[in-house]
Amino acid sequence: MPTTSTENKAIETWQQQETPEPVLEPDLKIIDPHHHLWDLRTVEPHTSFEQKVYLCEDFSNDITNAGHNIMQTVFAQCGAFYRADGPEPMRCVGETEFVHGMAAMSRSGLYGPTRLCTGIFGAADLQLGRAVEEVLQGHMAASTYFRGIRSAFPSDLNQEFLDGFAMLAKYKLSFDNYSPDFERLPTLAKLASRFPGVTIIVNHLGGKIDPDADADTIVSWQRAIDAIAACPNAVMKAGGAQQRVGPWEPPFHMHKRPTPISSEELCQLLYPYYAYAIEKFGPERCMFESNFPVDKECVSYRTLWNAFKRIAAKAGLSEAEKADIFSGTAMRAYRLSELPD
Repeated sequence: MPTTSTENKAIETWQQQETPEPVLEPDLKIIDPHHHLWDLRTVEPHTSFEQKVYLCEDFSNDITNAGHNIMQTVFAQCGAFYRADGPEPMRCVGETEFVHGMAAMSRSGLYGPTRLCTGIFGAADLQLGRAVEEVLQGHMAASTYFRGIRSAFPSDLNQEFLDGFAMLAKYKLSFDNYSPDFERLPTLAKLASRFPGVTIIVNHLGGKIDPDADADTIVSWQRAIDAIAACPNAVMKAGGAQQRVGPWEPPFHMHKRPTPISSEELCQLLYPYYAYAIEKFGPERCMFESNFPVDKECVSYRTLWNAFKRIAAKAGLSEAEKADIFSGTAMRAYRLSELPD
């Protein structure tokens, strides 16, 4: 049992109401390209997350208990463990320092065979313009696993931001982005076209995913997906559809049902979104992601990856295409190294 079970009691108790499913395709190699590690007990405004503490042991236990063949993972920016002192623009480097330590703990093998955080993307204020170079250098010095940043972008793509973005191109770093507002994706497409050498990584199917959305909203989302999918340097994280957005909660959230959803139910409910994104980007530019522990409020780690495997089967993906969407795309996008057998 994780040492943080007291802080996480509510979500762990709910998860325990599930009858574990048989693991589908247990040997399929997986890279989880999007998860967080944090301690939110005193961090506003994130104290609303049910998983208050999620560190190396907690995530490793979720992976081990799930039974899927998770080979590597990529840490996603979440504002964890920023420095409490020093120049304000540099404080975000503390997150990369922290995650590098988590990667070292994982590499010891004491928490299982999965190598956590072999890729890291953090934060940097690109509105600093060329001055953001010092921040990026700080991240790279803090960890050899640092691969890029996640940041918002201004609607006008002003010159200060573009000068800062050019630093990503200079250092061959990636740019992750998420906004619940999928209407921003056409602007992200303009940014991707302006910097064809930067890998643009769209998080969580591009926006808020509501299984009860009306037809007009779905068509608007599809058009937004079309715009960013047309950029060859853009890739899609197919996941994160299980998360709540602000006060809005999906119908299968832990606050709305007594037991976690099954993989069959989840596949049936959200398949149209996943299928559309996979069709537009192609499996070679898509990667399934857990978004844990955010999505843990709606589904277990085992069930989530079972759902992804059901989606891949329903979409008729070949073995080569499955290799891409479960690991290959993540390995290329984040420039990960093959692990020894």
